[in-house]
Amino acid sequence: MSGVVEVLGAVGLILPPLTGIAPILAPIAAIGLVLVQLGAVVFHLRRGEAKVVPMNLVLLMLAVAAAVLGFIVWA
Repeated sequence: MSGVVEVLGAVGLILPPLTGIAPILAPIAAIGLVLVQLGAVVFHLRRGEAKVVPMNLVLLMLAVAAAVLGFIVWA
C-alpha cells in the first residue's frame, strides 16, 4: 500500500508544475511524502532493520527540500 502512496506522491510532485494546473499541490504532495518517510523510519526501527533507515532519511530530506522550496516559490 505504501508503494501506491509513494507513486501518487511522485505524480503529485511532477504533474502540477509540468501542466501549470494548481502547482501549489506539488509542495503539498511533498509534505505527504515526508509523512510517508517518517512512517517508514519508525517502521524499520521497530522491526530492527536499522540498515535501511539511512536511505529513508535521504528520501525524507529530499522531500523536505521539495516542500520548502515549493512553498518558497509560491510565497
